[in-house]
Amino acid sequence: MVLPAGVNKASGLAAALDELGLSPHNVVGIGDAENDHAFMQASGYAVAVANALPSVKDEADLVTKGARGEGVTEIIRGILERDVDAFDSARNRNAVEVGRRPDGRALALKPHDGGALIAGLSSGGKSTLATALLGRFVEGGFQVCVFDPEGDYVEFRSTVVVVDAKAPPHLSQVLKVLDRPDDNVVINMLAVSVGDRPAVFAGFLSAIVELRARAGRPHWILVDEAHHVLPAERDPSMTALPPTLPATIFVAVDPAAIARGALERVEAVFAVGTRPGKTIAAFCHAIAAETPPLPTTALPRGQALFWSKGRNEPPEVVTLHPPAEKSERHKRKYAVGELGEDRSFYFRGPSNALNLRAQNLMIFLQIADGVDDETWLHHLKAHDVSRWLKDAIKDEGLAEEVRSVEDGEAEPSASRKRVREAVERRYTAPAESADAGRAG
Repeated sequence: MVLPAGVNKASGLAAALDELGLSPHNVVGIGDAENDHAFMQASGYAVAVANALPSVKDEADLVTKGARGEGVTEIIRGILERDVDAFDSARNRNAVEVGRRPDGRALALKPHDGGALIAGLSSGGKSTLATALLGRFVEGGFQVCVFDPEGDYVEFRSTVVVVDAKAPPHLSQVLKVLDRPDDNVVINMLAVSVGDRPAVFAGFLSAIVELRARAGRPHWILVDEAHHVLPAERDPSMTALPPTLPATIFVAVDPAAIARGALERVEAVFAVGTRPGKTIAAFCHAIAAETPPLPTTALPRGQALFWSKGRNEPPEVVTLHPPAEKSERHKRKYAVGELGEDRSFYFRGPSNALNLRAQNLMIFLQIADGVDDETWLHHLKAHDVSRWLKDAIKDEGLAEEVRSVEDGEAEPSASRKRVREAVERRYTAPAESADAGRAG
């Protein structure tokens, strides 16, 4: 119960998951006492056994019928027999809000509820919605993999882009990125000829499905311009999808251009632009499904006609959440989250005698205030700080501002102050930081 500041069961869980290569979203945390709060809330699903303290039960997603070891056995048996289907509330816990329904209720996507389709004429808002979804997935700590046939996501800063202008992407590169749960990947397929894209996509997808079966991730796949890799005119045997496909979002202008096997995996349709009703009608026709009553009006940007295939409800116009600002997308993660060892800043000093790790910006500022002047000036003159801000934090604006401090301010206390002010203008630790370790 008595531990150093910053050390608890949640930090222990984070270290274990990092070593195992697992995501907190794929963890069930079971506890009964006060010191279990942190790691239970850091888990993808929190369970309290029947004899747990009332405060622990109040925060749990599920309370077992059995006490102590019997409760643990109850949960393990449920996982082995039914996996996530053993816990209905787990679906809501992992839901990612997309927008709002007309009555104000949240509209959410869940990684266990099947695929989604974003479709509509060009300039209707498909890319805006797709980017907004990706930002929310990453912000929620989900791992995403984007297939990008036309290079539209090269600037998406929350991912590692696998791209070579002269050669196709290599599967080994992609799997190396996905080996870390905190990393996301964009597979740029510009260098792959249009005719070869379906076969290349199939090979990558097979390996990604195998990874998900082993590690439970990536949690989401987004396939942009889906007709490039899953064309309707191809032999169905060449466009068949694995039965255990992760939650996948297909993006295209016309549903009819996508292979029927892919469309049949879709549970939710977001039709945008000037002809949303016709888009949903085309989707229904492509899968030989009954077409629901449809409106004929165009939609402004920021709205979509949403239809859930499995529910006996008519389509409804929903207001979509806009994409996060680039400077805000990873704000919480970079401010108070846990960057990996390879993306942390290390205060080592001119003699390489120190090894002080800063795994986020707030810790960086704390260590910067405490290190000796010689160490601080060593890193400043070497432009180590601005390089870290640009390469690891992905904030070029902040990096440029700090670079000006590195080039012009030689007085230790003054330079520390200017760097702190630059960081705090953009990244201030949020007041509600209970789950900050899971952000991003």
